[in-house]
Amino acid sequence: MRGCRKRRWAYFFFVACLFLELPACQSIPSPSFEEAQVGVSTFGEIWGYLISGEEQALTGELPLTDIGYFGAEVDHYGQLVNVPNPRDIPQFLGRIHLVVGCGSRALSHFVLMEESPVRNQLITDLIDQSKPFDGLQIDFELVPARDRGNFHSFLAELRTGLGNKRFTIALPARLETLDDDVYDYASIEPLVDRILVMAYDEHWATSEPGPIASMDWCESVAKYSLKTIGSEKLIMGLPFYGRTWGSSNLFRAFYFSGIERLKQAHKVTEVRREQGIPTFTYEVPVTVTVYYEDDYSLSVRMEMYRTLGVQSIGFWALGQESPTLWNLLKLKND
Repeated sequence: MRGCRKRRWAYFFFVACLFLELPACQSIPSPSFEEAQVGVSTFGEIWGYLISGEEQALTGELPLTDIGYFGAEVDHYGQLVNVPNPRDIPQFLGRIHLVVGCGSRALSHFVLMEESPVRNQLITDLIDQSKPFDGLQIDFELVPARDRGNFHSFLAELRTGLGNKRFTIALPARLETLDDDVYDYASIEPLVDRILVMAYDEHWATSEPGPIASMDWCESVAKYSLKTIGSEKLIMGLPFYGRTWGSSNLFRAFYFSGIERLKQAHKVTEVRREQGIPTFTYEVPVTVTVYYEDDYSLSVRMEMYRTLGVQSIGFWALGQESPTLWNLLKLKND
């Protein structure tokens, strides 16, 4: 135990030297992520995202200040649907936020057009449906680039209409400022009370295999976010989930000639018919690569964020985590 404590204090001393630019930091090497110790991380705000229908994932013992209640969305007609009821989680005594998503570029363009009746009605409904909640969070992840101005004015109207309620937004991770970015942090920051940076899906379902959120990538995202958003409004998002990738993608369509090549390559000798339609099966070896999060990786990431000056974190999503993870978290007020 003492050896662990010595390494931990050396790490904290190194970080202090780094920020103070003291010469002593040159003589103390930074520990690798593999050498970092699991410990209790303290934050001022800890958010957990709860999917409607999975309320059993929430217990009264979790160190959470805020719940992002997920499931409300904009349907094909631009109308707000599937709004959860905050009364379904009476055991939670913190703040509950209505989270609203919009799932396509075409639909986002449709509902964001300025002065359109659909947009005006959606804004009215969002404000009205937010009344039993402590706040509203917008999670529009597919806004077309040409709708940047419309999206920002949409946020400004909601900010005005919500009054004193907390208004937050979930934004994709950025490493630098992009030209004409719909999700430009600096432009959106004045319009909202909090920005959750979704620092995950660095690798996704159709990408090459890799971490959902590598440590170096997360560090770069956090530094850029702190610089452009500021620690008061920033919430760094962390993933609870993992992903799998297979070495072969077998879901394809073929010409007749391609089917014949498959039969030859895999030495298919039996072709059956179902109501006259030919069908056959063959087996191929598949290597599956898995990346996921556990208590250790989440603890290292949380401590990295805390050391950088992040005050608030948020997890996607409750029910997907290791149950012992909560032993590694503490609220600052507690």
